[in-house]
Amino acid sequence: MLNLSKKIVVAIDGSPQSDKAAEEAIRLATASGTRFKSKVYAILVLPGNRTPSFTDFFPSPPATELPGWEEKRKRIFYVVEKAAAEASIPMENVVVYGDAAEEILAFAEEQDIDVIVIGSSGAGRVKRALLGSVSTRVAMHARCSVYIVR
Repeated sequence: MLNLSKKIVVAIDGSPQSDKAAEEAIRLATASGTRFKSKVYAILVLPGNRTPSFTDFFPSPPATELPGWEEKRKRIFYVVEKAAAEASIPMENVVVYGDAAEEILAFAEEQDIDVIVIGSSGAGRVKRALLGSVSTRVAMHARCSVYIVR
């Protein structure tokens, strides 16, 4: 049977590219109409680990526990929250720690995501050749559809 409701994950980092991706993810979710509700997960991947390891001599608290986190979180998720509210699309914010591409792929696998929406990187040719971009790594290794927004 054809399932018209979709589970969509959008990668968010507060950049203009991720804001475009957020708007596109909400547009995709609304395309299924009011009868088939899609759900959007907005994922923010922060660098590092949530808990310090025993090798950390002076562990710093996770970013989500630092003062000013709530204000920063509101700024990062503002576009996707506003677009989802205006379109009446169910949405969930997710904050994880680690390598961006790995965490996005792991979340998509765990949640049985249908589509990953991600902004194209703003990295130059040399940096992308040396490090690879998150969007490229996600597109190469995802088991679901990937929509890269420019």
